[in-house]
Amino acid sequence: MLVVHHLNDSRSQRILWLLEELGVPYEIKHYARDATTRLAPPELKAVHPLGKSPVITDGDITIAESGAIVDYIHRKYGQGRLGAPASEVESEKYREWLHYSEGSAMLPLMLNMYTGRLGEAGAPLQPRIQSEMANHLSYVEGSLDGRDWLMGSDLTAADIQMSFVGEVARAMGQMDKYPNIARWVAAFQARPAYARALEKGGAYNLGPAK
Repeated sequence: MLVVHHLNDSRSQRILWLLEELGVPYEIKHYARDATTRLAPPELKAVHPLGKSPVITDGDITIAESGAIVDYIHRKYGQGRLGAPASEVESEKYREWLHYSEGSAMLPLMLNMYTGRLGEAGAPLQPRIQSEMANHLSYVEGSLDGRDWLMGSDLTAADIQMSFVGEVARAMGQMDKYPNIARWVAAFQARPAYARALEKGGAYNLGPAK
């Protein structure tokens, strides 16, 4: 049985959503962040040396990293659903989204969050961080122009992998600037499978919705 080692308020929520969309049986092992530091608990190190979430175990296989997990689940359990489009051009774009989410898009968002905790000490970095946030969010915004989902008219695993980027941007109050992203986030959050994943995963609060 596939097990999702699930940390509250984390990227592992999208793994639950993917599994619900595919109808794949799975179990959840819950972990809670430290209330003061917001860090993952040490128990996760017993699953994977990095002590991070998401992590899945599936028999003898243990996989960390969201993109690798999404790819594995799709290859083993997807049966062609939610995967890359048929054309070579669109297929490669789909794979780009799977890597882009954590490889590039999340970096300025995370830097914004961390430097925000530093107050004035983080102020010198803010112009560059804000510029990079605008660069990446504008790219996503443009990619959604005239499309329901990142790959066109149908939801794919690329949307699920990228969903955390949209939700964090929303929590940071960026949606007034990016109406296509706002529409996309509202659409995926309205899906029944997303709601089921949220119910099973527990409280999921990344911050205010604006």
